Order: sequence, then structure tokens, then C-alpha cells
Amino acid sequence: MFQTISIAKGVNIHVNQTTQFKTINFSVRFKDRLTKEKASARSILANVLQHSNEVYPSHTALRMVLDDLYGTSLYMDSTKRGNEHIVTLNVETVNDEYLSETGVLEKVMNLMYIVLFKPNFEDGLFKPSIFEREKSSIKQRIESLFDEKTRYAQQRMLEHALPDHPASISPNGTIENVESITNELLVAEYRNMIEENEIEIYAVGDIQPEVVSAYISEYFHFGNREKPAAAPLSELKKPKEPHVLEFEDMKQGKLHMAFYTPITFRDEKFPIMQLMNGIFGGYAHSKLFVNIREKESMAYYVSSSYASQFGLLFVLAGIDANLEEKAVKLILEQLDEVKKGNISDTELDQTKALLTNQMKEALDSARGQIEIYDQYMELSHSFAPEDVITRWKNVTKEEIAEVAQDISLEMTYFLSGKGEDLNE
Repeated sequence: MFQTISIAKGVNIHVNQTTQFKTINFSVRFKDRLTKEKASARSILANVLQHSNEVYPSHTALRMVLDDLYGTSLYMDSTKRGNEHIVTLNVETVNDEYLSETGVLEKVMNLMYIVLFKPNFEDGLFKPSIFEREKSSIKQRIESLFDEKTRYAQQRMLEHALPDHPASISPNGTIENVESITNELLVAEYRNMIEENEIEIYAVGDIQPEVVSAYISEYFHFGNREKPAAAPLSELKKPKEPHVLEFEDMKQGKLHMAFYTPITFRDEKFPIMQLMNGIFGGYAHSKLFVNIREKESMAYYVSSSYASQFGLLFVLAGIDANLEEKAVKLILEQLDEVKKGNISDTELDQTKALLTNQMKEALDSARGQIEIYDQYMELSHSFAPEDVITRWKNVTKEEIAEVAQDISLEMTYFLSGKGEDLNE
């Protein structure tokens, strides 16, 4: 799918030359170790670099040049995956081959260079008004989590269950961490990102790998960087409290359950766990949805999700406060059904079909191809989607029941409305 070219130690270019799209998509990914402090600093940094630079100091000025480049889109974001924090520059532009004008790609490369290498500095620091504005923006982003009670409840559960674990670190860090970031610290983080981070650069479109490599080498003078020592495996320790009850001013109760599994993304049984999650609660035909929401009509929503980087399985349900005990009992009964191998042909076949369709749909977009390859590249540089689909196809009910045996409930967290009678 992708051809890889190394242009410096720790800096790789991955190109999928394809006529599938009329645009060219770029993704420049800076990867560093995940900590609360780095998450906050790098989230602010992504905002600062996106919205202002030396040549185009305002968002309006940048927007105008993007419009002139046939509606090129450019944005930066920050996220986490496993033990990594990732800052990404994403660009989508028209392919010169479909224009009467030439040189658009080179202008886009120059713009990417400006965004990354020409910050809006004033006396060696980021322009104070820009720094303060984007710092405030990240604080507001973190604060907005409180208004989305399902996400808030999930974060609170993780903080209780795994307080010092990467799984509980927000991609934006915390309000306290954001407030502690000074302009000087942000400049230091910027230098670290440009000079020391591992960098993976992706390009998808009808363009030759040699051409991409030449442009990147010409505009982005990335030097060698040492690959950091592998982060130690983050051990899943038993929570201090197996059950936590908290209250907020809200009507619908939020039930969140954390299960541990020894199978992670790097395990050969990972595809089996994907199917197990789909059958258990990942889709509308799953056991949780059919038996708890449809048959029992006791959940506004219910589903499971598999955080494969950490070996975590979550169940989320919206229920009335007085139904927590009954809901937990029913959820565990559905898990027991999977452990016993009581899986219908329909459940298995539909889950395989949906996972396959999701993979194929992702491959229909350039951004999806980049996301999939960037993740699976951790396992093999010769990754082929067909191999994953074939692996799903060959999984049996017995294999699914086997991996389910080692899934254990470690915490139940319930976020209830204030003043509700939980014993009604």
C-alpha cells in the first residue's frame, strides 16, 4: 500500500501512489512520549502553529492564501495513541495534473514549511496575544468535557481506575497543566518537537514517491534524531475501589464499567478480541444492545468498546439511577454467554461483515488509509488490509469464547443525578 523512504534517522516518508483520488493528502506526524504536561503543551502548540505564523500572522491571511491555492485545506491537531502523544499537520490539495496552472504543489509545500518552521515569534517567544489566546482555547476545550456527561463519566472512571496510567491522560492534559505552561516552556516544546520527535510523513495521491521525497528534503530540513527508548509496558493495576458513585446535576444516569483483558493490539489474538467486542456490545446486533436495550427497554443506550493499546474493554450505558444493580447483572450475564460460546451464526457473520465493511470504507478515503497504516505499521511495514480481513473471516466461535475467559470486571462507575433515590 505504502512505499517507505527514510530521509533521516527517525524521519520516514510513506507514499501511496494511487489514481484513486484527484487530490493529494499529506500528514506530518510528530510523535513523543505521552505525559500530562506534554499533552497540554503540545495541544497549545498545535493551535498556535495553525493559527498564526511569521508570513501569515492572522487566520484570515492564512485562509486567503489557502483559497488562492484552489481551496487547499490545512489544519493541525493533537491526539494520543497508547503511550504516544501525536501532533499532526494535515493538508489536502488539488493535484497539479488536473490544472492548467503548474507549481501549486510546490506552493503548498512552501506553505507547510512556513507553518512548521516560521512561527510568529516576538523577541524569541511566541507572540504573547496569540499564546494567551490559544492557551485559553485549550482550557475551554478541556472544560467543555464537563458538559458532555458521557465523556465526562468515562474520564472520571479512568481517573479512578487508572490514575497514573496513560489510559487516563487526556490528549489535552488538564486545566492545571495548561495554566502552568509559560511561553518559554512552549518554545522549548516546539524546539523539541521539530528537532527530536520521531516523524512519520504520509502522502496519498497520484504522485511519485521520489517527487514527494525530493520536495520534503528540499523544504523540511529534518535532521537525524535518536529513537527514544521504548516506553515500559503500562501495567493494569487493580483499582483501589471496585465501585465508585458520583453525582452531578443531570437526569440520566451514566453507568461505565472497566474490564481488563491480557490481549492488546500487538497480540496475535487481537483480531479475535475485535470480533468478541463486536458480538458483545460493539454493534446494533450485539448481545448488549439486543438484550438490554431492545428486550428489556432499560437503557437509553448501551455499548462496549475495546481500547486495544491498553487491553481495556469498556461498557457504557445510559440508565435510570435505580436500575444500576439490575443493569450490571444483565451486562455480566451477556458476557457469560460469550464465555460459554453461546454465539449465533448471525451474530458472528454480521460482526465479521461489519468489521470488513469498516475497513473497506476507511480505505475509500486518503485520510482513512493514512490512519490505518500509521496504526498497523507498528506491527509490520508489510501490512496489507486483506490479511486482516482474512484473519477475521477464519475466526471461530470457540476462539472468541476462549479470549472472553480472561476478561475480568475491575471497576463499576456510576454517575447519578443529584437528589435521586437510588433505592426506588
